[in-house]
Amino acid sequence: MTNFRLSLVVALSALTLSLSAQNKDWANHGRFEKDNVELIKKGPDNRRVVFMGNSITEGWAAQRPEFFSSNDFVGRGISGQTSYQFLVRFRDDVINLKPKAVVINAGTNDVAENTCPYNEDRTFGNIVSMVELAKANNIKVILTTVLPAAGFGWNRAITDSSDKIAKLNKRLSEYAKKNKIPFVDYYTPLVHGDNRALNPAYSNDGVHPTAKGYEVMEATVLPVIRKIVK
Repeated sequence: MTNFRLSLVVALSALTLSLSAQNKDWANHGRFEKDNVELIKKGPDNRRVVFMGNSITEGWAAQRPEFFSSNDFVGRGISGQTSYQFLVRFRDDVINLKPKAVVINAGTNDVAENTCPYNEDRTFGNIVSMVELAKANNIKVILTTVLPAAGFGWNRAITDSSDKIAKLNKRLSEYAKKNKIPFVDYYTPLVHGDNRALNPAYSNDGVHPTAKGYEVMEATVLPVIRKIVK
């Protein structure tokens, strides 16, 4: 192959990769783009609270929409996402909306290794980074436990999720206490059995709450929110 032909092949390959990358939105900024524009038009709201999360948060807004609409809560959960993706879209889906507070629920899909092998330090660091970004923009932070999960149907190779979740929750609790951040314990009222699973009374798949499960979470988080947002 001549140098010219080789250069042409390399250039075309680079162009193909570039175009492919342009069509990808790894953090899914587009998911709430239109909704965010409409909220921003309304301006800051001292009652607005953003719930940042994954499919657990997304399902909450879908199954219990009245909880969000009646309280001026904003659901920003995207199914399958990890804390790495939360951090990338945090500006678009939280900071730019100028809420009074943000409720962060992260970690389930990190432990499930949805985007990369689980690394507790990095997951914890991503959560801390979101806290620091919120504080820098005068947004109150509420941290929450990872919900119990004894396993993941989509990744059965993970067999120690209960231990990892318990360890991460302990670390988050200690961090919240040290930094005087309100901390919500979803884990205790939802955990069940020696394998520390999500109580089947509140879940059909061991990971995602049913409407009854969300009612338990609402009763747990709402009093904490009301101490910050009247």
